[in-house]
Amino acid sequence: MFTSYGQAVDWIHSRLRLGIKPGLRRMEWMLERLEHPERKLKTIHIGGTNGKGSTVTFLSSILQAAGYHVGTFTSPYFEHFNERISINGKAASDEEIVQLVNVIKPLADELESTELGGPTEFEVITAMSMYYFAHIQPSDVVIYEVGLGGRFDSTNVIHPLLSIITSIGMDHTSILGDTIEEIAFEKAGIIKNGVSIISGVRQPEALSVIKERAEAIKAPLYQLGKDFTVDSALPLQKGTRFDFQSLFGSYGKLELRMMGEHQAANASLAVMAAQILSSYYSFLIEEQDIRDGLNNAYWPGRFEVLSESPLVVIDGAHNEEGIEALAKEVESRYRDKHKEILFGALKDKKLDGMIAKLDSLSDDIVFTSFDFPRAAGAEELFDISQSLNKRVEEDWKSFLEQAITNRNQKDLLLITGSLYFLSEAKPFIKELLDKK
Repeated sequence: MFTSYGQAVDWIHSRLRLGIKPGLRRMEWMLERLEHPERKLKTIHIGGTNGKGSTVTFLSSILQAAGYHVGTFTSPYFEHFNERISINGKAASDEEIVQLVNVIKPLADELESTELGGPTEFEVITAMSMYYFAHIQPSDVVIYEVGLGGRFDSTNVIHPLLSIITSIGMDHTSILGDTIEEIAFEKAGIIKNGVSIISGVRQPEALSVIKERAEAIKAPLYQLGKDFTVDSALPLQKGTRFDFQSLFGSYGKLELRMMGEHQAANASLAVMAAQILSSYYSFLIEEQDIRDGLNNAYWPGRFEVLSESPLVVIDGAHNEEGIEALAKEVESRYRDKHKEILFGALKDKKLDGMIAKLDSLSDDIVFTSFDFPRAAGAEELFDISQSLNKRVEEDWKSFLEQAITNRNQKDLLLITGSLYFLSEAKPFIKELLDKK
């Protein structure tokens, strides 16, 4: 039995040694011994390559505005581990994490001695969340974000009220496959018999895979661009405005605090979900709840402006599609500014495509590394870049100290490449800005 939070979290992270082990049998084994807490929950399942966390945030915020008690399970965490398991935006307490680990650890130890082998870190945290929402902090509805893929993801033991696939892109190709169709097949694994599926996927080849799966198991499909639309997306000084239309109703001039046309698309998935919950599951959600929920929604590290003067922006884009959306937003908002980019990334990403896009976007690009097992080396990133204005800064803290202190008011400093990197960099940057 653990008595301290530090011990409990260290034990969870020790499961990283088991890596990623696709499959649901270990989850099913643990949940059976916990008397199936997942069956006590009303859930919504959100998968996709990019936009999952933002869509979770938009939908959770809408439901909270309507008066519901909303659980969320997300990954990775941004600043504090406990964020992964939250109720109405409030993370589980340290004491609750210790309590959960003391429930799950005996099962993990027992499972280790079976032919299935021990559960991974993600499986442990997923099981913890299900016990938490069923027994410690019961909620009206819980929104589960897929960790990786979908078909064999630990979260795929739930039977949700509805599912959402936000987007399909080339990420985690060593596990999910190296074509859009293969990745779409894995993501489509969260579609359940007769359960409505909302799709923000745009590529025809990915969409055909999702359609085929939905038709085969009679899951009603609601498709962005066909069954509901985002129109007149407009950047605001501190957010985004758009119009929404669907067969259930239309809303003009919806406003987000989050920036980017891609965030309007993510928000539209949440609005569509709210309409389905209202129409088919007796959720009481008014138009004003949707407006308030979208306007209140905040998700850190997504085109987040930490300072206007000097202009410092962080963005967690960590694959080609994410970098593309980021570049589009930067060009739209800051076309005339000198753009300096600090880039740190994981080595298992498609780095050449990401860096090529940033080479085109930046006036100066700086490569670094950070304290994480899978972080790419700064020199490795530097060698991939074709920019004429590139350099390596191994000590990113010293670089940021200089860059922020000596920033010209007409310059943009953009930090991107990995949410893991941003989780270290953001608190440090805020500290620097507070001193100015």
